[in-house]
Amino acid sequence: MDRNINVVTAPKTATFQMRINPEVKKTVEDIYARQGLSMTDAFNIFLQQSINADGLPFLASPENAAYMKAKAWKQFAAEVQTGFDSAESGGWLTMDQVEAMLGLGDE
Repeated sequence: MDRNINVVTAPKTATFQMRINPEVKKTVEDIYARQGLSMTDAFNIFLQQSINADGLPFLASPENAAYMKAKAWKQFAAEVQTGFDSAESGGWLTMDQVEAMLGLGDE
């Protein structure tokens, strides 16, 4: 699945129906209307955020907190490894070299 899809600009050729309590529907519609959104707009935002997060865009329960933390640590570790691998293959720089590249050397 394309993770770069934009829900707003993507062609809308599929339909989705669901049953909901009328009172819940009215309450939610009122909440979204105060923000200038329709129920469809809000649902599309939810879908886009789900795509961006590659899952639910919020914690559904306290039990999910540990999962989200583990997922964040895994992503962090992967980024650190990518940086380490890049430095290993491209050569390490000294602090003086970094400062010189950034124009931060003693003046």
